[in-house]
Amino acid sequence: MKKVSLSISAFLLLICIFSGSTKAQTVEILAGNTLNGAVQGTLLGGASMALTNSDDFSALRVGIGMGTLYGVGMGAYDITTGGGQEVLVSGLFNDGNNSSIIVLLDTFYGAALGSVIVVAVTLVANERITTGLQYGAGIGAWAGFGFGIFDTFVLAERTFAPMAVSNLSQNASGLIGLNFENKSSFGFTNPTLIRTSQLTQNDINSTVSPAVEMINYRFNF
Repeated sequence: MKKVSLSISAFLLLICIFSGSTKAQTVEILAGNTLNGAVQGTLLGGASMALTNSDDFSALRVGIGMGTLYGVGMGAYDITTGGGQEVLVSGLFNDGNNSSIIVLLDTFYGAALGSVIVVAVTLVANERITTGLQYGAGIGAWAGFGFGIFDTFVLAERTFAPMAVSNLSQNASGLIGLNFENKSSFGFTNPTLIRTSQLTQNDINSTVSPAVEMINYRFNF
């Protein structure tokens, strides 16, 4: 009798896994965008502090809160446009598995480029380099954010499952990626969800927990 009960429970577990794959994908899209939005808000809050030359952390607090809400909105947009399916967003400079990652990476690039340009100007003007870094990164972050929004909603192309799955599977997942001749790739800081299922004699418990993969490596034969 126990063997029969265990077999039925295993069968029900398989049904739950397959039937819940779409819901899990939806949760993963929403969680990834929300985490990216929080990081985005942190960057822009810090950029605002740099531009105002302020040590008041209220801008950072507001940035994190607004960024989290922004990430939820981006997640809702990805879910509604793709029906909860896997999505590949191909921006001008980056590819990602959600919309917010394109904006986030463009913000990073803007901050780096702004720092380089303003530091170069301060060197010519014989001013303090730290001042150039401070204001250059702040201006560049906001400029990169603005371009990232334009890149995501105007320039980017979206591909939905199953094509998105095949395209994404070629590279390691992560906020920052390195590809080597399309055969091997590294991915760094990848927001993800870990789904665990526990089978008992009377019930099947399934939980989804947020996690961050620090380093991913993929080799394509």
